[in-house]
Amino acid sequence: MYIPPFEISTEAINMVAEISAQVERFVIRMEQEDGLRLRKVNRIKTIHSSLAIEGNTLSENEVSDIIDGKTVVAPIKQIQEVKNAIATYELYPTLDAFKEKDLLKAHSVMMKALIDDAGQYRRCGVGVFGQQGLAHLAPPADRVPILMSELMEWLKKSKDHLLIRSCVFHYEFEFIHPFIDGNGRMGRLWQSLILGKFNPVFEYLPVENMVYANQQAYYDAITESTNKGQSGPFIDFMLREILDSLNKHKKIPNTNNVGNNVGNNVGNNVGNNEKKILDMISNIPTVTTPQLAEMLGVTKRQCERIISSMKQRGLLRRIGTKGGYWEIINK
Repeated sequence: MYIPPFEISTEAINMVAEISAQVERFVIRMEQEDGLRLRKVNRIKTIHSSLAIEGNTLSENEVSDIIDGKTVVAPIKQIQEVKNAIATYELYPTLDAFKEKDLLKAHSVMMKALIDDAGQYRRCGVGVFGQQGLAHLAPPADRVPILMSELMEWLKKSKDHLLIRSCVFHYEFEFIHPFIDGNGRMGRLWQSLILGKFNPVFEYLPVENMVYANQQAYYDAITESTNKGQSGPFIDFMLREILDSLNKHKKIPNTNNVGNNVGNNVGNNVGNNEKKILDMISNIPTVTTPQLAEMLGVTKRQCERIISSMKQRGLLRRIGTKGGYWEIINK
């Protein structure tokens, strides 16, 4: 199985743990009395921001008016883009992030009446141009079906945390640039769908709005990842955006303690550092011992001793060596 190149930083590991804790708070927030209104507001922000990144000049109020069926005086193409995005996001509950046919279906709706080959992979070469000229030459068109098939297979079968997978997929998707147009908005939509596999509430978290507010940093992260030949910088950027989005909606006290989630499942006799290790492994099974040691604030040798003790007591085991992963043994 093809594995996209990426490195998981210690910062990313910590953000995965924090996002996992914060998302439950957001779920509770969305269940309050004004939750329905917040869902609509966030959907408007999502559609407006994702299209604005691509140059659509309609305001949030105009997007809201189109959603409500009101007449808006604006360029026909921009109105069509909004209508298409509305229709695509309405499909959200029916789309499977792991199915390539659903990706093509979503693109056909997103780009309806905007391009001739909506819902089809490009049949010509494309490049991404910046202020200084060609910034990225996408792979040849005849490679796109193979690359997308491999990427979707990895997405479905990988044991990496869904937060990590969503970021890696987003970067790889933009690198492949599988469509003649609409790659940006589709990449952001599909990351949202993957995040929905982690928690359904991500349907209403306007990550696109955060990217819109930090467009240059978004493109810089893509460029840096391309220059490094792996998507680590983009993973860090997107996780920060997701965490920022969650923090922005933090309006109720935190009643969850992520450090207890796994620890409670394996018994109350697990030490504090061991609970942290189990929590990190639960979030990112491929985490390395040096990364665990840095997260705990101990030496690698000390961390190895803790892990050795946990393995002897049957709390976890290592599957594979280089490129392997940890497996928690629930008792």
